[in-house]
Amino acid sequence: MSGVSGTTVGAVACLGTAAWMLGGGHGEARRARALTGDDGGSAGRPLLAPAADRLRARLRVEWVSLAVGVVLAVLGASVLPVVAGAAGVPVLRRVRRAAAARKERDGRADAVVALCGALAGELRAGRQPGEALLPAARDSEGLGDHQAAVLAAARFGGDVPGALTAAARQPGAEGLRGLAACWRVAVDQGAGLADGLDRLEAALRAERDQRADLRAQLSGARTTAVMLAGLPVVGLALGAALGADPLHVLLHTPSGTVCLAAGGVLEGLGLWWALRIMRGAEEAAP
Repeated sequence: MSGVSGTTVGAVACLGTAAWMLGGGHGEARRARALTGDDGGSAGRPLLAPAADRLRARLRVEWVSLAVGVVLAVLGASVLPVVAGAAGVPVLRRVRRAAAARKERDGRADAVVALCGALAGELRAGRQPGEALLPAARDSEGLGDHQAAVLAAARFGGDVPGALTAAARQPGAEGLRGLAACWRVAVDQGAGLADGLDRLEAALRAERDQRADLRAQLSGARTTAVMLAGLPVVGLALGAALGADPLHVLLHTPSGTVCLAAGGVLEGLGLWWALRIMRGAEEAAP
């Protein structure tokens, strides 16, 4: 019993340390100082706080896979969970980067919508298009990495529609093609740029709302797929609670190893296929 208690205490201590590293041990204090405007100074922080902050910045969610593999390896007395956990690190890293890229793309799309609205407001205030683009772009940041090139073209009489078209190649900035078309029509034919920007902003907002509604509808299916993927873990826990020792069967018997490999492959393929269908539905939406 003492060995089990020591193992349990050690596991809880390790999990608590990992949660502190990932979640931020002094997160509440930092948020309080941020609200009050008091940084606390270097004297108010522990000596190891900078090193802990750097460590938390480097730790990513994908390393949870390896940590779980180590825990299962200790419980099952086998090296196979460590190998599987290490193999899951690049997969989870790819998932995290894809989620970050999608978040960045959505943020850039929102910035383009804000740019159209701000530019229309500047034009109605009596400014010329080239002059109005400067404050609108700075306030909305809708031009992204191409902001300097577009603003230079607007300030020195360059090819603004061409610069906007080049900026539209950024993920999420496709709406800048509409802005470039409105700009070209306004310059060549003297049409009202503000009216065109209003229609463009309304169209981009409708497209964004439709995309958000589709994601909300697919979130239930995505959650269901992830929950179904976790059912084998629940089965292992139930087997262990009943005293069947499923880890020993899966990791130390030939038939169990075959079942583990086949189940892992089928589980991964099923989850990948379900998520691929939902991702295809998102991409197919206008």
